[in-house]
Amino acid sequence: MEAFAAALRRIGEPELADRMPWTGQPLPEQSGPNRPLCQAYSTAFQLLNLVEERVALQVRRLREKELGPLAERGLWPDKLAAMRDLNLDARAMVEIMKSVRVEPVLTAHPTEAKRDSVRERHREIYDLLERRENPAFTPREQERVRGFLEAQLESLWRTGEIHVTRPSIAEELENALFFLREVFPDAVTRTRTHLREAWVAAGLDPVALKDLPPLIRFGTWIGGDRDGHPFVTAEVTKSSLQSLRNNALRLFARKLDRLAYNLPLSKHFQEVPAVLEELVARLVKELEGHEVVDVAALLDHHDEEPWRLAASLMRGKLLLTRDHPDAATIYTAPGALDADLLLLAECLSAVGAEHLVQDYVDPLRHQLAAFGFHSAILDVRQNSAFHDKALTQLLVKAGVPNANSFPTWSEEEKRTLLDHELASPRPFLSPGLSAGPEADAVLECYRVLAEYRARYGGAGLGSLIVSMTRGVNDLLTVYVLAREAGLIELTAQGLRSPLPVVPLFETMDDLAHAPSVVDDFLAHPVTRISLMGEGGSNTPDFQMMLGYSDSNKDCGIFASQWGLHRAQEALFEVTRRHGVRPVFFHGRGGTVGRGAGPTHWFMEALPHGSLGGSFRMTEQGETIAQKYSHLGSATYQVETLTASVSAATAKHRHAPKPADPCREILDRIAGWSMEAYRGLLHAPDFITFYREATPIDALENSRIGSRPSRRTGRASLEDLRAIPWVFSWTQSRFYLPGWFGVGSAFERLKVEAPEDYSALADSISESSFLRYVLTNMDGSIVSANEEIMLAYGSLVADEAIRTRFMDQIIAEFHRTRDHLANILHGGGFGSRRPRMARTLQVREEPLKVLHHQQVALLKEWRGLTAAGDTAAAEAMIPDLLISINAIASGLRTTG
Repeated sequence: MEAFAAALRRIGEPELADRMPWTGQPLPEQSGPNRPLCQAYSTAFQLLNLVEERVALQVRRLREKELGPLAERGLWPDKLAAMRDLNLDARAMVEIMKSVRVEPVLTAHPTEAKRDSVRERHREIYDLLERRENPAFTPREQERVRGFLEAQLESLWRTGEIHVTRPSIAEELENALFFLREVFPDAVTRTRTHLREAWVAAGLDPVALKDLPPLIRFGTWIGGDRDGHPFVTAEVTKSSLQSLRNNALRLFARKLDRLAYNLPLSKHFQEVPAVLEELVARLVKELEGHEVVDVAALLDHHDEEPWRLAASLMRGKLLLTRDHPDAATIYTAPGALDADLLLLAECLSAVGAEHLVQDYVDPLRHQLAAFGFHSAILDVRQNSAFHDKALTQLLVKAGVPNANSFPTWSEEEKRTLLDHELASPRPFLSPGLSAGPEADAVLECYRVLAEYRARYGGAGLGSLIVSMTRGVNDLLTVYVLAREAGLIELTAQGLRSPLPVVPLFETMDDLAHAPSVVDDFLAHPVTRISLMGEGGSNTPDFQMMLGYSDSNKDCGIFASQWGLHRAQEALFEVTRRHGVRPVFFHGRGGTVGRGAGPTHWFMEALPHGSLGGSFRMTEQGETIAQKYSHLGSATYQVETLTASVSAATAKHRHAPKPADPCREILDRIAGWSMEAYRGLLHAPDFITFYREATPIDALENSRIGSRPSRRTGRASLEDLRAIPWVFSWTQSRFYLPGWFGVGSAFERLKVEAPEDYSALADSISESSFLRYVLTNMDGSIVSANEEIMLAYGSLVADEAIRTRFMDQIIAEFHRTRDHLANILHGGGFGSRRPRMARTLQVREEPLKVLHHQQVALLKEWRGLTAAGDTAAAEAMIPDLLISINAIASGLRTTG
């Protein structure tokens, strides 16, 4: 912070420098709008976040030094020990890990408040902080680094933090491509190294891990998520797929260049294997007539280094693959490149250079298996209502009787039509005919997928996800639309979809009906044929997505979490009966109100049996930068994910199902908490209160993401996305989606069944689900601030509305806080979560300054809007956005 203050003084801002937090100077009085101060505090919080990230890494290192590798929960030493506690030997553990496939899916929901330029400065500053920790540096060298740091801080200060215009989808994708190219490959390699080290430390033979496939791969929705996003067109999807492919080819061209650099073996000191000479000759011939590399120069320059020459020629062939994809001698698939790498490895082993294979070739082959030529698989998501419109337009164009009223047909009538159509490969329309805007949008997108698959194979294509899945017809409709676009294949058994159609269950009602929907869908002939695939797997995977955000918005935190838990239990039983392995795709966000929580705790709380090895989860907006911006943090996150999923899979397969003593009680708590939560949301005038007591109107004017904040544009609570819903409550420090309704439920349990209330508190340690959910709620309660809630509540113009809702919310806040402390056995939050308590304490006073400034900004801006002074109100938007960004930096979250 001293370096930032020095940078401010250097550019003529001494007053700001003297008002920075954590410098020993008194903070400014809470006053009206002050853009420079707000921006300075935002920057200060960003620096604090970077420092905390460095400190967390150092604490983990110190803990391992002092207490040993097992001291850090969730990493490979801890999780291998957990698997061995199940009496699993090395062979059994390897079999478990062979079935593990973890897949973080990068999305571009409107939660990332920072521009790319700001994140670039953060990475530079983080690297400088790391350099300053070098104990070998002289005072002169330390001062030099300090000068570099001040220069980067000045650059950060002069960089506009906020998006003046909404970022394009291409810009959002470019951010994801950076992580997929510059961070994740090395994080995956380091995690693999950590596994090997923990394996050897446990006394196990590392040879057993040699052929272990990657435990983690990546997916993305950027360029494929069309749900309420009119800017994701077929052309955008096509461009995104190509960008993902080019990104991977760029990555591996660089990796091959580095491999060549590390293989300067001379033919004068080891005999050149004949296989290597044949490999070089073949690669030279395949590159003849192409100018992507100067083959003659390579042959001349590396004549004495045939291993390096082979790697350089492989790089040339990869460049040919990127620049001339129609050439006859390209790498048609990652497997072809891997075959050449395997030959190179054998040629190294033949001369005794096994360590070079282990250190240089094997990691590259592992990265190639994880990222392929596609970087990440691209899912396509669309709302079931949109599909209904598309199918209706097709039916009308095809002259189907009563097609105009298709949306009002009974489910039985729809099913009859869908089954009839799926018995035939015949499309409704001839190619090139337009049926209507929704139909054209869906079909054009699916044709892009079909063309990509025909040209490059299906490795880069993910799932067709149907949001708001209400019934099996919503899924079968996608088969019919895919057939129309040529995305369905005709086999001897019948129609087959090469891409999985995935239901997304989001509301409480949808979760309750999910088992019957999946049961019906799995019994359908097209689904059965599609699941068996080309290889005829005996136990195919079946993917189902669960929406944590919308279910929470629908029924409150506890009912949502319990409903998701119960749904997974029931869906596991359905999939077991059908002989398929469940793959749950967890649509979690960055806050407790959207399903967030520590990864290894989350794994431990999953329903027993629900984890078969494959695990998908969304990584949304700001959480990508928070968790993965730097290699150390990214490695920790990847290791925690892969190790936790491996251990949880082993537990689900080999440990007996634990009894949950609280189960019957949890049903009642869920019902009562939902009743209290919905009672608040459905009360008269609630929308008025919500829109005035939170900055939701300012958020709707933000340029944070490319996606609109509402699905259809209707100004209703139902149409509002869960992300801005949580974002607005977080900014105003209510954190309401993370706790409301639970206090009333516990109070009712204590009054109506005091013995059950006592039993609940006594058995908290035996219920992994309850412990996980209540611990997360505890974090939400302590993050909320009653004083600041009241400040935002003062913005509600109608005193009666303000008093009624604030009294209700504050009373529930006190009830929830007191019952959580009692059930979690008191002791204060600081004793339960000391690290989180400390970071909240450090941030609170500067945050109060920002919150009171935002309240003043909102009051002035709304006044101008109400008076019709549009120009003046619009001029205030940048101040509001800087305020939103500053508070988000201070809280380390948006939504």
